[in-house]
Amino acid sequence: MFHQNANRPRALARMQVEFEYFLLYYQFIKHAFGLEFAPGPIRMRLYFDTFPDTEEKTAQFKGYLLGLTKTKRWRTVDIQREDITEVRTRNHVLLQCLDIVFGSMSFRLNDKHKEKLADSSRRRKRTIAKEQLYRFILAEIGKIHPRFNIGISTSLHGDANRQWSDPYLHWNFVPADGVFESTLTKPRRKGKKENPI
Repeated sequence: MFHQNANRPRALARMQVEFEYFLLYYQFIKHAFGLEFAPGPIRMRLYFDTFPDTEEKTAQFKGYLLGLTKTKRWRTVDIQREDITEVRTRNHVLLQCLDIVFGSMSFRLNDKHKEKLADSSRRRKRTIAKEQLYRFILAEIGKIHPRFNIGISTSLHGDANRQWSDPYLHWNFVPADGVFESTLTKPRRKGKKENPI
């Protein structure tokens, strides 16, 4: 999941601003994985980075997630309160790997691959290495999704079941009632098409 800052929500209620982290992740968990298409009963464990808010708000958030399992769409999903937990990424190798994947995507989306040494036309070795990692990850995703574009959500090609079955999906979170502010995007050179690969 990623969010393009140029997609600005309109007139948010105070509660929406106050609970923005929790609302975002609630919607992500509810919609991004296609859990309603799971073929049979599954037990779900949710690992979050340290919650950025009070214990009271965190408890409310967990309650809403547990409430999802009471809906008809999530009838095959089981989540226990103790399975919604906070973790430190540095203590989990798989989460560190995910951080690398997400970091490489963010690196490219924010044009950090173009950064050069001060007073030089050369890029740092670390910048070059990060771009190579990004290209490798992109090539692997391209095997699953030919013509993958890092800047947009992955197409389901009209088959909602792919939310469950595809091994990788990329979701650009866009507010339903938002406005696109082009002044917050990178300027494009005229006549040049951006190739994400």
